[in-house]
Parts: sequence; C-alpha cells; structure tokens
Amino acid sequence: MNDNKSTAATSARVSKSSVLDRALVLEMVRVTEAAAIAASKLIGRGDEKAADAAAVEAMRRAFDELDIDGTVVIGEGERDEAPMLYIGEKVGGAPGRGPKIDIALDPLEGTTITAKAGPNSLAVLAAAEEGCLLNAPDVYMDKLAVGPGYPEGIIDLAKTPTQNVEAVAKAKGVAPGDIIVCVLDRPRHAAMIEELRAIGCGIYLIPDGDVAGVIAVTDEDTTIDMYMGQGGAPEGVLAAAALRCVGGQFNGRLVFRNDDEKSRARKWGIEDLDRIYKLEDLAKGDCIFAATGVTSGSLLDGVKRFRGGRVTTESVVMRASSGTVRWIKGEHHNV
Repeated sequence: MNDNKSTAATSARVSKSSVLDRALVLEMVRVTEAAAIAASKLIGRGDEKAADAAAVEAMRRAFDELDIDGTVVIGEGERDEAPMLYIGEKVGGAPGRGPKIDIALDPLEGTTITAKAGPNSLAVLAAAEEGCLLNAPDVYMDKLAVGPGYPEGIIDLAKTPTQNVEAVAKAKGVAPGDIIVCVLDRPRHAAMIEELRAIGCGIYLIPDGDVAGVIAVTDEDTTIDMYMGQGGAPEGVLAAAALRCVGGQFNGRLVFRNDDEKSRARKWGIEDLDRIYKLEDLAKGDCIFAATGVTSGSLLDGVKRFRGGRVTTESVVMRASSGTVRWIKGEHHNV
C-alpha cells in the first residue's frame, strides 16, 4: 500500500493515551480492503446476499489476524438474526490479551448497488476505545449533517428542514436556493424533498450508500452542503465516526416502527427513545474510520481487476486524535 496523500483535518484533538496504536490505523485498512476485494467478485452479478456474505467472511478473516480483543457493537444485526459479524461478536486474534476495542462495521455498505454495479458501495468500519461507540440497535435513524466551519449547533433535528437550510444558508452567506442537500432516493422522503424544493434547494439524490452521502458534506468538491433523511442507524454511527475525524456536525434520532424494535433498543441500554444524538454521543474519544471502495463513487474509486491477477483498491483512513486523513492506493496480487 502507498500512502499517496495526507491532510491535516480540523477536528478537535483528543487524549494521546488512546489504546489505538498508530500501527492499528493502517491495519484497519487491510480489513476493509479484504472485504472490498471479496465483494468485488460479485459486482453486477445480481446477487446481493452472495456479495454481502463474501465481504463478511473476508472481513472476519482479516480481523482474526489483528492483535486486538475486539467487540462488534454495530454489525449485521443481533446474533439470532445474523450468523456473521453480529452485534456482540468477539473479533481479533488476541482475546483477553490485546487492547479492548469496540468496532462498528458494514462489510458491504450498498449491497444492492454492488449487485447492480452502481456507484458508491463501500466496505467500511470504525474502531474506538471500549465504550466510545453507541451500541445502537439495527433500526432506522433520522439523520442531519453539515460539514466543518459552521457555528456549533447550526443544525437541529428538532427544527424543520426549511429552518435548518435557512440557518446554514445564513451562516454561509447565501440564499436557501443556493444550498444543495443530499438525500436517499426513497418514497419516505417525498414530503421532505417537496418542502426543500419549494424553497429552491438543489436535491442530490442517491440510490444507496448514505455513509458516503454524509461524508460528502465535508468535501467542498462535491458541492453538497447538507445531508438529510432517514437511513440505517448503524450507518449513522459509522458516519459520525468519520465526522469526528474530519470535522462537521451530525444529529441522529432513532426511529422505531413497532414495539419489538423499542424493546430491542431497551435491551441495548437505550431508554430515551426520542433522544436527539449529537456527534460525540455516537462516537467519542479517539476513533479510527476506514473505508475501501467496492464500486467507484464520489468518495473512492472501486476495486479494479487487471490481467495477470493484479487488483487495485482505493481506501481512506482517518484518526480523530491526530486529525489525519490518508488516502491509500493499494495494489494486490494473487487475491
């Protein structure tokens, strides 16, 4: 792997006594690379389950090579629902000996995208010291995000989409009609999209992959100012970990469709079901975020396969304590 670009991010520094060793940062990239390469063999094959299973198995094997005592706090679901990388599963090659690390992961963020060879599918994970990532159930989450450089509290899920756009537009010194909002293309967002378009907002619709959608607000080149909408809670925690490293603000509120989902939330220690979580409620302390592109998109190039068995990958890895973002080109053989 070649570290071909490094930038200092604007996120606040955290304690240097972190159990996350510097070497572990790049080791996390090896984990997402393994999952991405495995899933890439199923791009465009129309089989979502097979692509996801390939990524999951490759990610688990890669974790087993790391000298950590890891626990999955955001995974593929609870143990009785997901036989692989479930919430509460222990990973790593040093149980009881290595540093205790909580892990949030999505071995294949964008299973449908991968099956259809669409853009922006990723293998993604976040790692933090024990107790520093929200142990959220696998339910939906209302999400609201904006990039760095705005006054703290500029966004608020308790306010309407119009009020949030107007606040960001005022802080940016532009009209609301100059704001571009990224939204998952889902029927449930029809009313919100109508409201935003009524004040002149540009809407950047994405078919899937809301981790990349949230991170897009931190990159001026995307021209995306805000992210709004409802998606998976696990992806919300992953996105929050990324924003902890590079700056920005995030609000999240868990959405429960029935009593069963509410009881599952209470099982994981969540009592205030209407709470609005801010960035450091979801990911605090030192944390690492790593992602490898499966299919090419706005954040990363996808896996490319060449004659002779050569495979290339592009990854990003971030760390909150140093505020460093590294973009990594990998070249792999015999995989």
